[in-house]
Amino acid sequence: MKRTAVCSMAALAMALAGCMKDELPVPRQPRGGAVECVAHVGPNYDLQLWFDLATYSVVRQNSKMDWDLAFESAPDGWQVRLNYSRLMRAHRSSAAMNEPTDTVGFGNTWKIDLPDGRPDSVALGDWRQGSPICILDMGYNTSAMPIGLRKIQIIEASATSFTFRTANMDGTNIREHVVQKDPARPYTHFSLAAGEVVHIAPPIGDYDLVFTQYTEQFRPPDPYQAYLVTGTLNGYSGARVAQLSGNFAEVTLDDTLAHPFSLDQDIIGYDWKDYSFDTGLYEVYSDQVYIVQSRSGYFYKLHFVDYYDDQGLKGSPTFEVVPL
Repeated sequence: MKRTAVCSMAALAMALAGCMKDELPVPRQPRGGAVECVAHVGPNYDLQLWFDLATYSVVRQNSKMDWDLAFESAPDGWQVRLNYSRLMRAHRSSAAMNEPTDTVGFGNTWKIDLPDGRPDSVALGDWRQGSPICILDMGYNTSAMPIGLRKIQIIEASATSFTFRTANMDGTNIREHVVQKDPARPYTHFSLAAGEVVHIAPPIGDYDLVFTQYTEQFRPPDPYQAYLVTGTLNGYSGARVAQLSGNFAEVTLDDTLAHPFSLDQDIIGYDWKDYSFDTGLYEVYSDQVYIVQSRSGYFYKLHFVDYYDDQGLKGSPTFEVVPL
């Protein structure tokens, strides 16, 4: 696999820092110089990179076109999420699967998966109440062209699988799919084009962050507007994140006591940078600092220092990481 994150190690000991994942309490790790990493999502933002803080490396990558739906893998899991990197959205419909359906009258009633990742922010909602038929807007491809519309109906979720149906908008090509839950991953991903499960996320415990495009919802002030942004999510890794402002070099383990941690997926998000209409470039806020607690309990601080690669192309977030 081609590696898309490049890290320069300040010391070999930092590269090997860590201990067994089940070992608690977590000891204070030796502090040293920052490790600089670059996550190349590409100038067109077409890659998703799954990053492990313990090894300062990308452990898996995929095109944002590789999957469409994500099914919660836990035995009691019922959530079904859309591909947030393509501006996918959903609308509940009263039409039958085998009937021609259009989007007349939908207006501003489409819903997206909000990036915080909370259960009450899922576009398909709690489908267990009546298994409604929904219209899926499949979003946009890497050339920014619309992919099209599909119908979907989630029928059942058991401890080991999901059952759902899909159809074309004219009511043809009705297909029933069964997705076996993958207990090694927080979500089991599915490609409608391939008609099968695809391995997207690394196993639980092998990554902490995802560098990707994702769908944000702005309120400008009215109505709500969905928009693609590029940034960093937790990817349901189990990582907790605290945000603070200040001198990166002065942030220590003691700061973990003064700043609240959150499991929201978009705490790091996209707003560590901003676009300047004066310069025509993205400006990075290096004084915006994040403390990430990995699933295994270790703490790391990180901040962003650049958004461009050596050729001046955007889409290469550069960040520094120090274990605490």
